Amino acid sequence: MNDFLRRMLMLPEQSSTMASEVDHLHYFIIGVTMAGAVAVALATLYFLVRYREAASRPAPRASAAAGRRAALSLELSVVAGLLGLFVFWWVIGFRQYVRLESPPDGSLTVYVTAKQWMWSFAYPGGGGSNGVLYVPVGRPVELVMTSRDVIHSFYVPAFRVKQDVVPGRSTSVWFEVDHAGRHRIMCAELCGVGHSTMRGEVVALGPDDYERALERLAPVRVAGPVYGAPAVVGEQDPPEPLSLAAMGQRVAAQSGCLRCHTVDGTPHIGPTWAGLYGAEIPLQGGQEVAADEKYLTESMMDPTAKVHLGFRPVMPSYQGLLGAVEIGAVVEYIRTLADAPRRSLAEPLPLPVPGQVPLVQPLPPPREPAPAPAPGGAR
Repeated sequence: MNDFLRRMLMLPEQSSTMASEVDHLHYFIIGVTMAGAVAVALATLYFLVRYREAASRPAPRASAAAGRRAALSLELSVVAGLLGLFVFWWVIGFRQYVRLESPPDGSLTVYVTAKQWMWSFAYPGGGGSNGVLYVPVGRPVELVMTSRDVIHSFYVPAFRVKQDVVPGRSTSVWFEVDHAGRHRIMCAELCGVGHSTMRGEVVALGPDDYERALERLAPVRVAGPVYGAPAVVGEQDPPEPLSLAAMGQRVAAQSGCLRCHTVDGTPHIGPTWAGLYGAEIPLQGGQEVAADEKYLTESMMDPTAKVHLGFRPVMPSYQGLLGAVEIGAVVEYIRTLADAPRRSLAEPLPLPVPGQVPLVQPLPPPREPAPAPAPGGAR
């Protein structure tokens, strides 16, 4: 029955664990609306036939009043039924939305960069690919996405997932493929003259084939030199590719992140990265937020959006200074420190008090140049 309805509505194949659930809601909504349209048509036909000569016969006063009351009751019943049906559909849809926004534990994280007009993917092992996303069958995959230029939208019809990709921000979506195969990636947001060519492919593989596919990928390149062993005459030993986390450690050191953030749990100017990933972060204002990929990426792009309780907003924005792959590498490095011991989330360096020298001195105002001596003046 499911396959019959899918083909009748010309929907693509169901290739993820959420696709059939989304389609079932689709069938339900279309079926109820079609049944309602048929019921309205039949009722209209009945009234046309039943009361076709009513205008020529004056109705008794009592029957006219009873008819108005019956009509009012029917209208109220229809409005209440439609409202209840809307709320019922909204609850089902909201539950599906929450599931799609909450990736399961143990998900494989892949960092996605969108640009006119191409999709680029960076994997935790350090490899990267353009246009083709390799995923394992039977394991949840979370995509952490950002754009280098304009708004795009990551859309895989066979998975029933679609998510906007916004420049300067991080959005995410997850899916789990239930069988091996190839599936189209499309951009569902008009992004320029080459919008129709911004296509890609998801290649779902078994565990062994997936590992072999990753081994063949070229390593992702980030800014800065890569260390290699000294060359030996007669031997060729290419440098071992760095993992994405190792790249993130190098990017953090080169970009000055480690000047304010420690990795051993020691409090400093900024929160320590030890045990940060996945922890509940207290914010100024009394709220809390989970330190996931979205929060960490937002903290690099817009540090003042959510300020850690007890720390001053002195961190500069790295928007435009770090690329999407470099941001993903830093986040992956912070993820590897999730199990490192730390003191306390609310144990920063003490805030300055009156009469003491603050930890970070403000820059002095620029000095005005000395006026040039007047021509012919005394020396």
